Amino acid sequence: MKPKSYQEFEASLIADKPPGHWSLPLQALWHDANGDWEASHDIAQDIHSPMGSWIHAYLHRKEGDRWNASYWYSQASKPFPAYDLNKELRKLVDANL
Repeated sequence: MKPKSYQEFEASLIADKPPGHWSLPLQALWHDANGDWEASHDIAQDIHSPMGSWIHAYLHRKEGDRWNASYWYSQASKPFPAYDLNKELRKLVDANL
């Protein structure tokens, strides 16, 4: 069962890995929230959907690669955010609950 709230998502970060039955977007976000950008990116780049593109954009924004992030935001049909990365992570998690 996936988390019912952002708080449940955060509480899951004490585990060694995300639950395998979670969706790939939630697993990617879990890895990022747990400090493993590479694992998150590996999953995100294999999610061929607007959500995968949004996560991919967020990750490149976090990395500091504005050009690459802008490309992926356009693929997700999302504007480049004017809010901070923490708020975007929360929006992404909430969109996947």
